[in-house]
Amino acid sequence: MSLGFGVAIYFVIWWIVLFAILPFGVRTSEEVGEASNAGFAESAPHKPKMLLKILATTIVSGIVFAGIYAIIVHHVITLDEIPFFPRYERVQEAG
Repeated sequence: MSLGFGVAIYFVIWWIVLFAILPFGVRTSEEVGEASNAGFAESAPHKPKMLLKILATTIVSGIVFAGIYAIIVHHVITLDEIPFFPRYERVQEAG
């Protein structure tokens, strides 16, 4: 796996995990018991804790990337081990 390919895969994983983690622990001002600020939507989070979510996203993305790296580079899972993939015969080179 080249460095560019690894960075691209990590970037995609990071964004997917970020969008999965964003809703955790979100409370609106109404749910907290405070009045919402003027100019903000009523559904806006009271305190989104973005730094904590970015840190959690980075850690979870690193774990997921390590698993995908192991699958791609070390052939932990091969395509032949996936049950619903079609089976093809290997072609022997003439020589």
